[in-house]
Parts: sequence; structure tokens; C-alpha cells
Amino acid sequence: MTALQRCVTAPAGRHGASVIFLHGSGDTGQGIREWIKQTLKKDLAFQHIKVVYPTAPVRSYTPMMGALSTVWFDRYKISNECPEHLESLESMSQHLGDLINEEIKAGIPKNRILLGGFSMGGAMAMYLAYKYHQNVAGVFALSSFLNKGSVVYQVLQNNSTLPELFQCHGALDELAFHSWGKETNLALQSSGVPTTFHSFPNLYHELSKTELENLRSWILKKLPEEATAPRN
Repeated sequence: MTALQRCVTAPAGRHGASVIFLHGSGDTGQGIREWIKQTLKKDLAFQHIKVVYPTAPVRSYTPMMGALSTVWFDRYKISNECPEHLESLESMSQHLGDLINEEIKAGIPKNRILLGGFSMGGAMAMYLAYKYHQNVAGVFALSSFLNKGSVVYQVLQNNSTLPELFQCHGALDELAFHSWGKETNLALQSSGVPTTFHSFPNLYHELSKTELENLRSWILKKLPEEATAPRN
């Protein structure tokens, strides 16, 4: 697979940290960036943090009767009860790992990189971080869930230091049910992941301004601007 297409919100000042934000199924990096911009009335932008919005490759998607769509992985169905489609999850983990390595080569330590996303993007970020990149700065998942039998839960056993999970979910979500998100949070918490879970009572499967403002505050808490060395 060729390098993933992406759009970027560059930092206003010196680049000292990175956020990789994964879109939901059928969307694009540019699409989620525009949705965030419309919701916040401005870009999710920072003085020192670069925000990268990659676009998933086009692939056959089983819940759409095999139609082609921009999805991070395939699902047997949209449910937390079925097995994970491990072949597609593993393949995409490798390609997103390449994206993380690009940031590292640009001088950003892995503990200054956050992974997260909306819906399928959040699920992909949780799988990627907790299975393969447990030394990132943190993980966020908006309207997302992991399947009950996820291999992630097996991998996390006997790990002491894990990145914090910031999770948000609308109580009225009719696609990825709120209960699925909450169950994921509790299961990760019982596996040693420090978690927070924010419920939004009037929110469907969508983004909200309050949610994104809370996310922005959390990003700044996890990736504070580093003090520059004094000049002689």
C-alpha cells in the first residue's frame, strides 16, 4: 500500500508534539477536519501541536454489502458481539505505524504523540495504541467501541504503564450504542488503562462543540508546550 493521504493543521509556532486524528467510516481526513471546523467554528489548532488527519484507503466493507468505502478495517457487522476482522486491523496497524514513525523521524518523541478518532477511527486508535504503541502520550475515542472479545484485552494483561484513554459518547447514538462505548471503557479500565468517560445526554452519532472543547483541553494537558532552553 502506498503512503496514506492526509491533510494537516500545522502548529502556529515550533512543532513540539503531534495528534493523529482518524475519521469515521466512509469519511476522509479532509472531511473530519471540515466537520470539526464547522462544529468549533474554527480549526482544532495549537501553538506547538501538529494535527494530522489521514484518509483510510478504499476497501470492500462487509456492512455495506461489500461496497467500496474509505474504512480503516472491515467488520463482519456493526456490533460489539462479533469477532474482530483481524486481517484488516493488522494490515492497517502497520500502515498507521509508518505514519507514527514519520512523526518520530521529524523529531517528535512517541510520548509526545496522541492517537485518536471518531467512531471507527477511535476504535482503530485504541487497537493501534494498546496493542502496538503503549508509549504514546494518550488515546482518545469519540463515539467508539471495541468488540467484547478484542485481542486488545488479552495484550494488556500484566502491563503496568499504559496511556490514558479520553472517551466521549452520545447517549442517543443509534449506530455505535452508548452502552458499547461504556463497556469498552470499563473493560480497558479493568485491564489497567487509566480512563475518563464523558456522556452527552442529547448527542447522537455526531460531534459536539462541548465535546471538542473538552478534547482540546485534554490534548493540551497531555501535550503541554515545552519550555525552551534560555538563550545566553
